[in-house]
Amino acid sequence: MTDYRILLKQADDIIESEPWCVAALSNISSLVMASLKDLNWAGFYLVRNGVLTVGPFQGKPACIHIQPGKGVCGTALLKDETLLVPDVHEFPGHIACDSASNSEIVVPIHSNGKIVAVLDIDSPLLSRFSETDKAGLEQLVKLLDEKLVW
Repeated sequence: MTDYRILLKQADDIIESEPWCVAALSNISSLVMASLKDLNWAGFYLVRNGVLTVGPFQGKPACIHIQPGKGVCGTALLKDETLLVPDVHEFPGHIACDSASNSEIVVPIHSNGKIVAVLDIDSPLLSRFSETDKAGLEQLVKLLDEKLVW
């Protein structure tokens, strides 16, 4: 089980050393990948010209652009809410960037009240993400909301 207190402290230290979003998100995607078990992708999609565009991540090559309302990431963007999906194959319109992914969690990230990115994490396991993961990752995103420089 992930100790989110440690993950949050490590993420805070990363941001304290460099709050610029690209550098910080690069290291935080690596931190998430190393801290949570059974992942095959962990990273960020940045809002650019109204579309999600792949940003710093760990894992196989990913979809470059995701339209609002499309797939789990685009739906989380459109609804502005965390989506915890136990089985992506049952999610209407799921985008299969990596066919090994079976479950996913996506958390919107804000700056000045607007969504600027989403944290996207995939697992090859069904039902990999719990309510504890949701709460811990939302705390991580709150830290990003408050401290990153976009």
